[in-house]
This record gives sequence, structure tokens and C-alpha cells, in this order.
Amino acid sequence: MPMRTLGSTGVTVSALGLGGSHLGLIKEPEEAVRVVHRALDAGITFFDNAWDYHDGESERRLGRALKGHREKAFVMSKLDGQTAASAAKQLDESLQRLRVETIDLLQVHEVIRAEDPMHVFAPGGAIETYVAAKAAGKIRFIGFTGHKDPSIHLAMLDAADRAGFTFDTVQMPLNVLDHHFKSFERAVLPRLKAAKIGVLGMKPLANGKALKSGAVTAQECLRYAMSLGADVTITGCDSIGVLEQALSVALGFEAMSLSEREQLVMRTIEPAKNGEFEEFKTKTTHDSTIKHPEWLGLSA
Repeated sequence: MPMRTLGSTGVTVSALGLGGSHLGLIKEPEEAVRVVHRALDAGITFFDNAWDYHDGESERRLGRALKGHREKAFVMSKLDGQTAASAAKQLDESLQRLRVETIDLLQVHEVIRAEDPMHVFAPGGAIETYVAAKAAGKIRFIGFTGHKDPSIHLAMLDAADRAGFTFDTVQMPLNVLDHHFKSFERAVLPRLKAAKIGVLGMKPLANGKALKSGAVTAQECLRYAMSLGADVTITGCDSIGVLEQALSVALGFEAMSLSEREQLVMRTIEPAKNGEFEEFKTKTTHDSTIKHPEWLGLSA
């Protein structure tokens, strides 16, 4: 398994990360545990999750699977709360579900609205809880994630700069379709690299929709995403078979040449041009805090 240094943290993690949402999609909890154990055996150390995935079931399953294996895993989770109080409550619940004393990386989840950066960095905003939790040893590193629009990511980075704060990581969609439409690869990735902020790429197959375009294969999608320079490429695996497919690309990984990437980019111009296959950018289907605004903690 290729290993990479996560931004400026000094921590070495696996270049392939296991997505947390798909753990909750697996019908049998024991099968989810087997998926995590197979990932660990193959050298995956980075495990994604979030407070809201399947009403906490994804965190509970990961916590169960990591019993006796905690030292092998870099555990990441995310909180929806944008106020200090809501984030603190959700953090305590995540720690209990994951069965850990410290979460390695905690991220502000779903920064998808233009006003989100203002809320997070306002007096009494969520960032206060993250900073306090790090000082208390409940978390090690701080990041944020979103999937809607690169301009919102840039606004979040600007808000952090104004506050004198530097994120350790940023998570965003990185896939070959993204190159053409509201592109995080082109707009956000260079800024993160220049600032030496850890890059977490997600949705390498565009939630599987890239395959429906008929223009690319799963292996091409994952290899392209892993070739962009992200420190970790996170992919969801809802079965051992899907995990093995991802491992077949990651183990002994060889980056695509610039020529190979350009050919794939040219092949995907038409299906990618209006975001049809990146629904997380164009629809609210994947926006859990649109469906549950109370999770933000902003209402009186």
C-alpha cells in the first residue's frame, strides 16, 4: 500500500482511505467489520466517518471493528454542528460511538452554503469547540469538507486566514468529471498544495455515477483520482468485492502520466459538462444538513 505524509501534520497515512458512509449500507454489521479488517490487513490506515452517517451506525460499526486494532488506524470523523455547543455535543457522541479517547482528525462537515464559513468562525461558532477539543486531547487535527462548489471551499480558507487559523486538512471531490465542472481540482487543489494543507480526495467515482456515463471504468477513475496528488483518496466500499477492486488499483499503484490523464479528460468532456453525473454538486440528494438543518445547531 503506498503511504503518504498528510499535509504538514508529519503523520504518514495510506494513500487509499476507506469511506465511512458505505459501512452503514452493508446489510449485516458483521460484514462491515470484515470489510474494515480486510482493509487493515491490506495496509489501509485511513478511515473516514461522520457523526450523521446512518444515524451513527457507521461510527458504531467502525468502533466495533477497530477494537484491538486502534493502533493501526488513523480515525477521521466529521461534525455537522456549526455552533460551539452543537459541535461539542456531537463530538462527545462520536467519541462514544467510535470507542476512542482521541479522534485523529475531526472535520467540519458539509461546508456547502455560502454562509457556512461565517457561522463556523463567528463568536460562539464551531471552530471554538474544535480548538478546545484539540487542546484537551480529544482530537489531534482539524479540517473541513464539502462537495458543492469550490468557491465555498475558497471562502472557508479565506475565513480561516482572517481568523489566523490554519486547517490541517481539506476534503473535496476529486475525480475526472470534476475537472470539467465546478472543478475542485483546478480551483482548490493548487491552493492547498501551496499552503501544505493535507488534501483528502473523495468521490473518485462520483458516487458511482461516473460509470453510468459509459466513458470510464472504475479502475480508471480511481487511478486518475490517486494521480492528482491528494494525500488520501477516500472511496466507499459496501462489500469485500468492491474493496478488492479498489485494492487492485492501490496496491502497487503507479501514477498516470500527464498524457494518460489528458486522454481521460478529453474522453469525459461531454458527460461532465453540466454536472449530470456529479449530483452532489447540482442537487440536494447528498446534502444531509439540508434535509436536517437542526443538525447545524443554528436555530434558537
